Amino acid sequence: MKDMLSSLGELTVAGIREGLARGAFTAEAVTSAAIAQMQATNGTYNAVIFENDAALDTARDIDRRIAAGEKVGALAGVPIVVKDPMDMVGFPSTAGWRLLYSGAGGVDLMPERDSPVVARMRAADAVIIGKTNVPILSWTGTHANDSWAGPTINPAAPDRVPGGSSAGSAAAVAAHMAVIGLAEETGGSIQNPASAQDLVGIKPTIGLVPNAGVVPLSANRDVVGPVARTVTDAAECLTALAGFTTEDPKTLASVGKVPADGYAARLSNDGLQGKRLGLYGPGWRPDLLSDKAARLYERAKRELVAAGAILIEDPFAGTDFASLRQVTPGTPFFDGRGLESLPYDMTCYLRRLGPDPALKSWNEFVAATASENVLGKGAILGYLQELPDFAPCLADPETPPALPAFTELKRRYLELLDLVFAKHSLDSLVYPQMLNELPELHSGQALRETTVGELNIAGIPGVTVPAGYYASGAPFGLIFLGLQWSEAELLNQAYAYEQHTRHRKPAV
Repeated sequence: MKDMLSSLGELTVAGIREGLARGAFTAEAVTSAAIAQMQATNGTYNAVIFENDAALDTARDIDRRIAAGEKVGALAGVPIVVKDPMDMVGFPSTAGWRLLYSGAGGVDLMPERDSPVVARMRAADAVIIGKTNVPILSWTGTHANDSWAGPTINPAAPDRVPGGSSAGSAAAVAAHMAVIGLAEETGGSIQNPASAQDLVGIKPTIGLVPNAGVVPLSANRDVVGPVARTVTDAAECLTALAGFTTEDPKTLASVGKVPADGYAARLSNDGLQGKRLGLYGPGWRPDLLSDKAARLYERAKRELVAAGAILIEDPFAGTDFASLRQVTPGTPFFDGRGLESLPYDMTCYLRRLGPDPALKSWNEFVAATASENVLGKGAILGYLQELPDFAPCLADPETPPALPAFTELKRRYLELLDLVFAKHSLDSLVYPQMLNELPELHSGQALRETTVGELNIAGIPGVTVPAGYYASGAPFGLIFLGLQWSEAELLNQAYAYEQHTRHRKPAV
């Protein structure tokens, strides 16, 4: 156990697969070590809010099947964690809110079946060791300070914000409790904690991974993706997550878009050779990088060139792309358009829980949580009242909303992205993931990113990768962005950058 504990930070999907195949260790030993690490460090980082007591039984069954010569899944024996809002049988989906957890005086939303993403992890024989912490209703991309379970601490920079809302999933991976964490993004909630905690994160194209069975903010923007310590591990997880399910009809668009041999099979050290990468500039967004961030970005540019990339300055210059973004009144640095459908999306979510959930409708949800009216003026979701199509959605939560303003905005974003990529023959964009250094943990300052809103409304993919550190030790990360369904290309570029630079240092 001591040897396994000392090497937890070096465990990878491929390493576990190979070790199990040659009998170097068992799935039970790996799981026991992960649980021991969780129990030793979770009191410091507060990443995991529910431990899965069935984890060791799952691991033992994997060992039994291997010994019997039976086939096991691609993630067999890999310890993972699941973000709290993702439905998992036997556990409430609390969304970080005390009013949705009986242990804190609220009601429990108990699912009768797993969300598709959890089911896919089980089918791949991953070992789920627990569910992880989030802020109330996953509302912020900065922290988890208002969760009923208390704040999550950033293992990579304990005095800095951990990023949100998938703060706990990232912290569990950064603290070596798990090899992979399931995260989910509506507005930065994969890329922010991944970058803040010096990890790789994949925010997929909308429609690549199902988000049914996940407590919603917006079915039009919500997307599940992995956080991991390496690009390869994140790619392995994406392969298991991606693809069509009738539970989420928009995933039909992914048919024919997933590489037949998976996202990890063709990763190459030459993934940046000859690639044309667009750089951050005022054509994308007028917000300036801090001097410290700009210096780190300049170094990253030199590293990209050394790896064979061709850099294109501010390819969105001369377009009206930057004018499309609007910070929604009442939010810190956030464009919330597309979240107007929350009443309908929550209605659909509650229906999926089963025949007799604690709450059956939007009206019951509002009544049960009336003591903390999150939609009230100045409340955490009060900004929804400012969005153009919210009033009709609120008035009729049972009817699928049209959202004409949001769909036109998405169309315009996608049109401009296609035009700019074609004009400059771009393979991707590569930006600093944040405009400046991480805020201090309890400063009240919001994390300031470079792509949230544009990325989420357009529904395009992004991959974050570690790219160094500020003098304070706070992580600096890059995000590679591409057109819809370009995950394989982005992962290849991120992998090449990771292999050429090897910036990441273990957090614990």
